[in-house]
Amino acid sequence: MLVEANQMIPITRLQKELTQTVRNLSESGKVVYILKNNNMEAVLLSYQEYEYLKELEEIFEHFEIKNIIDVRMKTYSRKNNVSWKKIRENK
Repeated sequence: MLVEANQMIPITRLQKELTQTVRNLSESGKVVYILKNNNMEAVLLSYQEYEYLKELEEIFEHFEIKNIIDVRMKTYSRKNNVSWKKIRENK
């Protein structure tokens, strides 16, 4: 992943310039990469971007569930069903 140098900020500078950094983020929509000891430590992004990523995560989860169901349905056989009555009797 390529990151522009102007989108990176050391954590010590962020502590001093947090309000301005958040304001710039809100106006530009550009993600801010936070560095700690010259290593990527965290990412600061707009709330709209965060919501979008959470929605994508949820959609991806639905696809995973669909794939699990598809795999299970390939080997599904009605004769292997267990009635609720038998389940309750085994308690």
